[in-house]
Amino acid sequence: MASIICQALGRGVTRSKRRTMQWSRKAAENNHTAACLQLAAFMYGDYPYAREVGHVVEAAGVGTSAGVMEGHDVPPDVLTGVVHWLRKGGHDVSVQLDEFRVEALEGDKHCNNDGCEVVGLLKDFKVCPQCKTYRYCGATCQKEDWNAGGHKETCGTTEARIKNCG
Repeated sequence: MASIICQALGRGVTRSKRRTMQWSRKAAENNHTAACLQLAAFMYGDYPYAREVGHVVEAAGVGTSAGVMEGHDVPPDVLTGVVHWLRKGGHDVSVQLDEFRVEALEGDKHCNNDGCEVVGLLKDFKVCPQCKTYRYCGATCQKEDWNAGGHKETCGTTEARIKNCG
C-alpha cells in the first residue's frame, strides 16, 4: 500500500492517478483486502481511471441476485467489476454496495477538521494547497484546523498522508 500512497501523492515519483489505480489493482489481485475494497469504491464512485483499470473481462462466479444489483446508478459491467473486487476481498457485497450508494447519493464527512460535521460529495471539498492530501469544506474549517495545530503540525509529513488515506 505504501507504493500506492507514494504514487497518489507524488512522493519520490511523478504523481499519477492512472498509476495509482494500477498499483491498487495489483494489490487487489494479490488478495489485499483493503485494496479490494478501495478499488471497488473507486470504481463505483467513478474516480479517474478506476473503471478502466479495475474492469474485469470475465468475473467468474459474480452472479448476484437482482435485488442486490437494483437501484444503483452505475453501468452493469462496472457493477459486476465492483462485486468481483468486493468478493475477492471477502467483503459483504450487499452491505458495501448499500454504503457506496448512500455515499454517492448523500455524500460523507470528508472535512479533516475534527469538529466539522459537514456532509457532502468529495468533489465539493477543497484540498490543502500545500500537502494536497487534507480536505476541508471551506476556508473557515481549514483555518480553524490549522490554528488548532491539527494540520499545521503534520502538513506535508508522511503521518499526515497515511492518516488521511486510512
